[in-house]
Amino acid sequence: QVQLVESGGGLVQAGGSRRLSCAASGSIVSIGAMAWYRQAPGKQRELVATITSTGSTNYGDSVKGRFTISRDNAKKTVYLQMNSLTPEDTAVYYCKGVFLTAFSSSYREYWGQGTQVTVSS
Repeated sequence: QVQLVESGGGLVQAGGSRRLSCAASGSIVSIGAMAWYRQAPGKQRELVATITSTGSTNYGDSVKGRFTISRDNAKKTVYLQMNSLTPEDTAVYYCKGVFLTAFSSSYREYWGQGTQVTVSS
């Protein structure tokens, strides 16, 4: 009912920047909080950043001061600006959102398929 498509991943050199996008589509009535997670090989998925429907943000300790999450509700898109990247940021980045759809009476959680970010040293 809701599709989340991430884009913007790829190979970047250490110290560089990258912006990820996550666009939502489907029978969306309302969008709640959205978030970015990441999972490196052999590691658990970890929270990168969250943003509420009113724009309040929260960040994981490892990305504070380097990453910025933002959203454009009109475009149904959430962004992750990543600066000062290090090889430790290499991971698959996943978008998650909470949506109310035309076919549900309550908000439900949806995940994107992920986009690979590789930071070379």
